[in-house]
Formats: sequence, C-alpha cells, structure tokens
Amino acid sequence: QVQLVESGGGTVQAGGPLRLSCAASGGTFSNYAMGWFRQAPGKEREFVAVITWDSGRTAYADSVRGRFTISRDNAKNTVDLQMNSLKPEDTAVYYCAAVFSAAQRLFVRAPEFRYWGQGTQVTVSS
Repeated sequence: QVQLVESGGGTVQAGGPLRLSCAASGGTFSNYAMGWFRQAPGKEREFVAVITWDSGRTAYADSVRGRFTISRDNAKNTVDLQMNSLKPEDTAVYYCAAVFSAAQRLFVRAPEFRYWGQGTQVTVSS
C-alpha cells in the first residue's frame, strides 16, 4: 500500500512560479511511475504530467507543456512539479498519483493510477 502526500500548494499571482512536492511511503518508490493530475471546480480530473520510474521519459498535457516540469528523486521518494508562468486557468486541486510500472510506458489516464494523494489547492490570481 502506497501513501502519497502532496505539499506546496497555495495562492500565487498570474505569471508566478509554484513548486509542488509529493512524498511517497509504504512501497518501493522506484517501482512506480508517477503522475500529476488536477481538478478544477465543476470539471473532470485531468492529466497534467507523468514520469517513468527511472525518469527516462516524461509527458505533459498540451496546456502545461513548456511551463511545467515533472521530476523525481528515488532516493528521497519524492516527485515534484515545478510550475512556471502560471495562469488563472491553472487554478485547481492538484493530485499526485502512482501506478506500478518498471517500463517506459507513459500513463496519462486517471483510471490507470492505483494510488492517489489527498490533493493540494493551487489558486492563481489575475
């Protein structure tokens, strides 16, 4: 059983940066691909970014590509999401998620991820 705890959310002005972090426990972190998703009020949860177990591959939603960067530290059991040039439309609850995979496959659909954090609120003011 993997437990995920996000941190780093908050309120930031448009154009500013914010860095989210997710700490994992209860499993062998390097056995999992890690992803970030977000859900805005009244909208479905959507894919943001994913990273393979060894950081060999990453993928991003079109809406964040070039502004967000996902990274992980297997020694620290953490995965981060660096968010730059934030826009009001980035406002959402951001979730960290894990899926068991030692392959280079890029998972982008929420149902593929087995473990989820509780979420952290990101609010971007205009």
